[in-house]
Amino acid sequence: MRRVILFLAPLVLLADSGAGVRWTMPAGWKAESGRPMRLATYKVAPDAECGVYYFGQGQGGSVEANLDRWIGQFLQSDGKPSKSAAKIARRSVHGLPVTTVDISGAYTGMAGPAAEPGPAVPAYRLAGAIVEAPQGSIFFKFVGPEKTIAQNQAAFDKMLASLEPMR
Repeated sequence: MRRVILFLAPLVLLADSGAGVRWTMPAGWKAESGRPMRLATYKVAPDAECGVYYFGQGQGGSVEANLDRWIGQFLQSDGKPSKSAAKIARRSVHGLPVTTVDISGAYTGMAGPAAEPGPAVPAYRLAGAIVEAPQGSIFFKFVGPEKTIAQNQAAFDKMLASLEPMR
């Protein structure tokens, strides 16, 4: 007589990791693969995604340089500098320093980091986070139409709250 033992575990969301840190992908977001320079890419809606970048320890630039670059990818309709419209916050999540940025406006960063800015796409928003991880910074860049980002802000915040160092 053969015995078959089944182990049933509770359903858990997929946890992603890199640079000595793990986090949990939000429910309803779809993981995609095959994107260069990324630890993960999450398709949130047809017109919005969250890219998670890691370039190696000591690579990828400073927190301030990345904030400036991301903010510089937006134009404001009143002609004022986007830096004055950006909301920047710093906090600690499970001992990890995390800097967040939130900026809206006309987005010119559609071409990618090594390409010339593309035509400005109005009413876009970026919710970003830079995590100073044990093995180097991890960059979470969540971009899409303002409405889509607003509808998914709680999920993005929950993902950031799930950040924890791997032991």
